[in-house]
Amino acid sequence: MALKSYDVVVCGAGIAGIAGAITAARQGMKTALIEKQCLLGGLATSGLIYIYLALCDGYGNQVIYGFAEELLKRSVEYGPFDIPAKWGGPANNYSGITDKRYQCCFSPAGFTLTLDKMLAEAGVNLFLDTMITGAKTENDSIVSINAANVSGQFDISGKCFIDATGGAFVVQMAGGKIHRQENFITPWFIEMAEKHDFFHFTDDLHIQCEGAVSDKYKYSDCNSGRLVTDFIRKSWDLIRKRYDALPSTEKRKNYPVHLAAMPQLRKIGAIDALYMLDDSDHNIKFADSVGSVPDWRKPDTPWDTPYRSLVPRDVKNILCAGRCIGALHEAWEVYRVIPAAAMTGEAAGFAAAVAVNDNVTPADIDYSKLKKLLDRRNKKC
Repeated sequence: MALKSYDVVVCGAGIAGIAGAITAARQGMKTALIEKQCLLGGLATSGLIYIYLALCDGYGNQVIYGFAEELLKRSVEYGPFDIPAKWGGPANNYSGITDKRYQCCFSPAGFTLTLDKMLAEAGVNLFLDTMITGAKTENDSIVSINAANVSGQFDISGKCFIDATGGAFVVQMAGGKIHRQENFITPWFIEMAEKHDFFHFTDDLHIQCEGAVSDKYKYSDCNSGRLVTDFIRKSWDLIRKRYDALPSTEKRKNYPVHLAAMPQLRKIGAIDALYMLDDSDHNIKFADSVGSVPDWRKPDTPWDTPYRSLVPRDVKNILCAGRCIGALHEAWEVYRVIPAAAMTGEAAGFAAAVAVNDNVTPADIDYSKLKKLLDRRNKKC
């Protein structure tokens, strides 16, 4: 097939990739978005995560604005949930989760339909069911990626790339260094049951989580296909045990309805970035900040995000967004969720547009130009 050429090529249509692609396209970039699955949203939808975590710090202060807030508001378009009234939603509504923070639940399938509509509105050229199989490099820069689908194999070239694959797979294909960290088996799935102990759509249909965060269900890292297969099958084993333990009289009333369509790995690979966020960076303010991220686990001061954490050290014309930015340990825990993915994806989309317009690498952009774009989005949408 003939070479396909774009200004910006985004790899991975999870939340970060969608944010990056839409943002770049809105800046006038000819943008391609490549996704190996037939659903949009990545772990948020295919992994049945179902919770759009907080945009606030837990003390009543909104921290993230821009595309992340736009996306949260649209996430409830097709589903039974709404934004908490405290944060602008209708009175006496059902958010699916506590209304103490600016967050809500969503229907994974419904969210996919909304994400597709947003990509079409922005004019992004979407490739679904398309696997990235390699990256061609020259002088430490990616020239093109190789992709394959039912039409065959083909190359896609770009002036700038965004790796939003969740595991920095494109950077790795280009020879970049990757950091890894442990994962725990805690599978989420949809079930029909008489009662629930996690979250629910209706009185009978629930999102369930099985397993516990303990060394018993811990993988040091999943850096091979065999380990990933083992991780998935052990997840299924935990779910089976749940139903095998039920009395036969309850099995027709309590059963699984839908399992995750992708590995529920939270931390796969982080780039070796120009700046690696780590535990000691929690209360540091950065001169090249692209935004702040709250701790989704508890009320706390937000983490500031240096632009350099989106830029790989050893591959020149690519940015990273979402779960694979340069963040380790507690910082990785904070940055691996939907609001951080949307925020870093938007920042990467803006930065890619600046790089293309100025014909420079992401590491060499004029940060003041990026800051002007970022400042415009730092208001309530």
